[in-house]
This record gives sequence, structure tokens and C-alpha cells, in this order.
Amino acid sequence: MRHFEPVVLGTLPTRCNVVSGLQPSRYGAFRERSRFEWRIDSGGDPFHLLQAFLDRHGLPVRDLRQIDDTPPRAGAAVGASIFVSAAAGAWAAGAPAGPPSPAPAVPDLVAVVYDPVGPSPDLSDDVPWRLGEWRPSWTPEAHAEAVRAVRAAIARGDVYQVNVVGHAAAPYLGDPLPALRRLAGLPGARYAGLLTGAGWAIGCASPETLVEVSGGRVFTRPIKGTRPATATGRRELLASAKERAEHVMIVDLERNDLARVARTGSVRVDELYAIRRWCDLWQAESVVSAEPATGLGLADLLRAMCPGGSVTGAPKLAALAEIAALEPVGRGPSMGALGWVGHDRIDLGLTIRTAAADGERVHLWAGGGITWGSDPEAEVAEAAAKAAPLRAALAGKARGRGTG
Repeated sequence: MRHFEPVVLGTLPTRCNVVSGLQPSRYGAFRERSRFEWRIDSGGDPFHLLQAFLDRHGLPVRDLRQIDDTPPRAGAAVGASIFVSAAAGAWAAGAPAGPPSPAPAVPDLVAVVYDPVGPSPDLSDDVPWRLGEWRPSWTPEAHAEAVRAVRAAIARGDVYQVNVVGHAAAPYLGDPLPALRRLAGLPGARYAGLLTGAGWAIGCASPETLVEVSGGRVFTRPIKGTRPATATGRRELLASAKERAEHVMIVDLERNDLARVARTGSVRVDELYAIRRWCDLWQAESVVSAEPATGLGLADLLRAMCPGGSVTGAPKLAALAEIAALEPVGRGPSMGALGWVGHDRIDLGLTIRTAAADGERVHLWAGGGITWGSDPEAEVAEAAAKAAPLRAALAGKARGRGTG
């Protein structure tokens, strides 16, 4: 299990005006140096503004071929946490942003740069916490009807696949941060961490790589295909023609996305349809990589890769239009990106298996890719299965504690 490092820890200013600003990691603790936040209505190009902000703090984001194991120069930040919302990704792609986010306190883009300060603080989860009843933004019947609407769009030839996502929220009492930190303990959470701001927090347990830059190559690891983590479930996932076709379609989409920013001829599929475990689910994952084009900067990389193809569908712009028309609320912090920009790598996870808290409620999103062969009731059940370990962790109950 790999975690992006460091993670932001603190308390929601709506509940307490003191924010620790300390980031525990296996390398010690980092302290926030500076922060950049952007919202859809802020104006300007968010990815160019982000790149300029990180460049001012000495991070190698203007030419990603310069990322290596060289220690940061004197005065440079040690690294930065990065968050990009689904709406910011849709904006960059030129697609409609869809309905407003049910968690509007969370910005659409955040970057926090850090300086090292010493050993990690001791964090306690022994705090008062009560989570109320989950209230979905649509009923199972409405979710199933959205699946049927996508199948109709496929029949018309408008799209080949669309990822449909639902949302639920629950009121809480107490400090949400220990509950969000529990998500990081879910097995298979490759991107496990917490990012906080004024009146909001995001907790992530994502297994999926949106984009990584390391060792002279750019990687993406799309996940498509889900079954229960049983011997039978594994056999079914390996044998399913429907799941494999859906998966390969997204792999092709990601190959095309990478080709936009890669050296000609360098895109390759390193691994195809490997079965990985996340909590009590098997999922199919592939690895696609490429050599970055000369002069490729972070802004152009994010523009090519956001939003991730596995949470949009294909063709991407047509799928985003269907998503904006069908989903009852915005995707907010989910289906975006969260991770780390440093001197030795860029590593951003796709914010699936992600929760957010504002001053009153905790929010969750879950869904799946819809193809012509999708069964509406089965898709509703799959989304519930993906959300269940997150709900259990947030409530303080053990679930899905098998190997990751």
C-alpha cells in the first residue's frame, strides 16, 4: 500500500479556529508554507495559475522531464498537496460542469506547499463523534432510470460508455477528521490521506492512479470492472466479456489522453486487466505509460488527463454532457484528483472512494461505468457495494479488512 505524502491535518475552522498545519509522514512532519485555492467562478485558467504558483515555490512543474531524485534547492518547498475537483476537470475539458456541488465549501482546486519542520505529531482518534442517517440525492429507482437513459444514448450512437455517479450525505456531531482519517486505513487505498481548508475536509481511500510522473515516464492506471472479493467473484471478473470490453474501452481512451502529451510512439500498455483488491471488492486495473514530450508542463498534463476517463466514459466530451444532464447533484470533490507534487515525482490519485465534510454534513459519491450490456439494478447494487466500506469506516465500524 502506498500513501501520498504528506497529508494535511487540522480541524475545521467552523468548529475550531485553530488549524495545526502539521503534516505527519514517514519522513517526519511538514508545515504549510503557502496555499492556492480556485473556484469555478474565480476566473482565469486554473491549471496555468496552479503551475505558476508551484513554480514560484521552486517545484519542477514547467518541464516534467526535469523531475528526478535531486534534493530540492535551497529555499524551495519540499513539495505540495494538490486537489482538483470534477467540475474543474470538466471546465478544462470544455464540457458543462453539471449541477452545483452539494459541498460548495470545498474549492475546485487547491495547492498547499510545505516546509519540513521535524518529527510527526501524535494523532488521537479518541474524540466525540456521531454520524447521522445517510440521505441519498436520488432513489435507487432514479439511479436505475439514469442507467436506462445511458443505454438509450448508446443505442442512438451518442456515446459508447458513461460513468454514472450517485451522492449521499449524512449529518454529524463532533470532529469529522478522525472519521475521515479512518478511510486511509482501508485496504487497497493507494492514495490515502486528508486535505483540509476553511470549513471543509476531504478524506481519500482511492486505489486508482489518475497520473504519475516518475522515472522519466508518465503513468495512468485505470480501474474498470468490479466483483465481490471471493474466489467466485474473481473467476466471474476474469471471465466477464462485458467487464473486459468496458475496461479495454477506457484503456484506449487513456492511451489517447496520454498520446496528447507524450513523445510520439512512446505510449504503451504495460499491464492489461490485472485483478487487484480494494476492501471486499475485486477490481480490474491496467497500467498505461508514455514518455513525456519535451517541455511538457503540469498545466498541459492536467488538461490532457482531467477528468479521468474511467469516471467519465467515451467519447469523453459526449459522456460529460450526459453526466451533466443525468446526475441530480454535482460531483464536488469526488471523481477529481488528489495527491502529491514533489521533486522526485508527481503522483495524483483519482478521487473515487472519497468523502468530504463541510460544517454540517459528510458527503459520499459512488457509481460505475454503464455500457449497453449494463443491468440497471446490478449497477445500483455495485455503487452501494463501493460506498459500503466508506460508510462503515466513517461510522467507526470495521469492514473490508482483508488484504489490500
